[in-house]
This record gives sequence, C-alpha cells and structure tokens, in this order.
Amino acid sequence: MKIAVLVSGGVDSSVALTLLKEQGHDVTAFYLKIWLEDEMAYLGSCPWEEDLHYAQSVCKQLGVPLEIVPLQKEYHARVVRYTIDAVAAGLTPNPDILCNREVKFGAFMEVYDKEYGDSCDMIATGHYAQISHKDGGEIELRQAPDAVKDQTYFLSMMERSQLSRALFPIGHLEKKGVRDLALEYDLPTAHRKDSQGICFLGQIPFGDFVRHHLGVQKGRFVEKESGKDLGEHDGHYFYTIGQRRGVTVDNGPWYVCDKDPIENVIYLTHGFSGEDQSRVQLVLKHMNWISDVELGGVTKIKLRHGPEFACIESISYDNKAGCMNITLQEGDRGITSGQYGVLYTGNDVCVAAGVIV
Repeated sequence: MKIAVLVSGGVDSSVALTLLKEQGHDVTAFYLKIWLEDEMAYLGSCPWEEDLHYAQSVCKQLGVPLEIVPLQKEYHARVVRYTIDAVAAGLTPNPDILCNREVKFGAFMEVYDKEYGDSCDMIATGHYAQISHKDGGEIELRQAPDAVKDQTYFLSMMERSQLSRALFPIGHLEKKGVRDLALEYDLPTAHRKDSQGICFLGQIPFGDFVRHHLGVQKGRFVEKESGKDLGEHDGHYFYTIGQRRGVTVDNGPWYVCDKDPIENVIYLTHGFSGEDQSRVQLVLKHMNWISDVELGGVTKIKLRHGPEFACIESISYDNKAGCMNITLQEGDRGITSGQYGVLYTGNDVCVAAGVIV
C-alpha cells in the first residue's frame, strides 16, 4: 500500500514507520509542524526542533523520504481557538482529542489530497489502538492490549471516514514490545523518553498559556460548605474540578469542588474524598458515533485518559435534547464539564464519545 506515516520524533511513530517499511509498503514520512513559535516563544522553548532532528535521523537510517508540513494556522483555528474559548467559559477542554480529528486526520488529509494529487491508501500513526474492518464496511475501534498506553480515548471523536483510512501499526503491542523493537532495529529514538503535555505547548505549562491569552481576572475562593471567603485567585479558568495543586489557601489541603465562571468564584472543600462530592449522573452532548451498537451493549465509560473505566448502570438517548443521559454504578468525584466521556462495550470496543455537560 501507499502509506503516509505521521512521525513525531518519538519511539512509537519511529517503530510504526519501521514496521511498515519492513513489510514492503510504499511509505513517506510526514512531520506536522504545529508549534506556535512566533506567538509563544517568550514563554519558553518547545522541543520541535529536537523532535524534527530525531525524525530526520530515523528516516535517513531507513531510507524513507520525509516531508515537513506546516499546519500552525490550521491548528490555531481548529484547536487552540476552541481551547481558549472553552477555558474562558469555565470548561476543561481536551486539545489532544481535537488534534487527532481536526489536524492529524483532518487538515493533514486535506493538504495531502490537494498537494500530492493521488491520495494515499492509508495514514499511519504511532497510536496505541486497533482498528478492524467488518463485513459491510463497518469500522471497529478497539483498545490496545496495553491498557495503560491505550489511546482510544484520544481517538474517540474521529469521524468514521477518517478511521477508515487510519492505520495503527503498533496498536497490537505493549510499550515494552515497542521499546524492544526500537532496540532491535537500533533506532535513534530507542532510548528517548515519551513526551508529556499538550502537543503544541511542549514544556510550557498550560497555566502560562492560559495567562498569555486570558490574562488575570481576580476572583474569590469560597468554602463550599460554609460560604466562607477564603481569599483571592487570578481567574476561574486556572482551576478545574478535583484540582489540589496550585490552590494556595491557608489550612489546606483544599480541593476545587465547584466553580462559577460568571461570578468568577472557585468553591473549595476539605472533604473532597467524601461521597457527598461524588456524582453518579452525567450528560453527554455533541455525540460522535464510531460503531452502530445498541445502547444495551454499552456497559462502561472512560471519563479521562487512563486504564480505568466506570461501569454504567443505565444509559438513554434524548432525541429531543440531542444528548446522552448516563447513570454510573458508583460515584465519580472528577466529572468535569468540557471533558469527554468515551463509551465502550464489554469487549473493549470504543463505540462513541461526547462532551460532558
């Protein structure tokens, strides 16, 4: 097949590229440049030049051509702007979920098809996820065997047409197996540490990014149970439900248990571990369906990236309101508006996702 491989300079995409090359496919590597260096440089360094160096070294060793695709404008318009607006509204967005749908398998597909004319058969990345094509053309997005590294959560808002062209060559492997292959092939990235944080920020703290765009808006900390004024903060958008770090109030620890973005009030509690702070009900909107599954087959949900699931007690779709109503078997203390709820069947098929209201 003719395959476009998105490389990041990390070990995962390097091994994915190597495996496809070894299998005899016609591969070209692409590095997507989304770092907003002109806007954000004063806040700190981003490792994109180092990332590109590693990507170039791997491609040179494999004899694979590498193209650099600048997508800063598209990323800002489709991901960064949404992130800023959502944070300002008091939500907790997840830019990396949007990056996959809007940039890696969105803007890049558009640029590739336009500039290279003959469309590639597939677009490959180093994600930990698996795709199966069933009879009739239906797509299944399945968890990777490595539950800790599984990235179906981040891929859950991709459109079916995008997933039909997606290829995840290392999705059947565990992280250790990927590292072992990198060592076996003697790849330049074999010992490189995994990247952390939001992709376009690099090592820049998210709080600094928010401060750059939204500035400081003084508000009050208030104790949830008593209504007592606890002091001043720099803006509700610096805090999210469940947060403890960065809450600089005497007699802690304090946890963020609620927020009022209109009044710019952050509500704190000592007793965030108590059951009174847990929620068993949530609502999802802006649903994206990957597979056609009866609601009775949806048994669990991920409320954040990681290996943990929450079991579903009941689930129903409100056609009039256009939202999914879910009741959990046990309460969760970190359900946060603006984040994503991702639905799975009992056999680890990722079937749908929506934004938590």
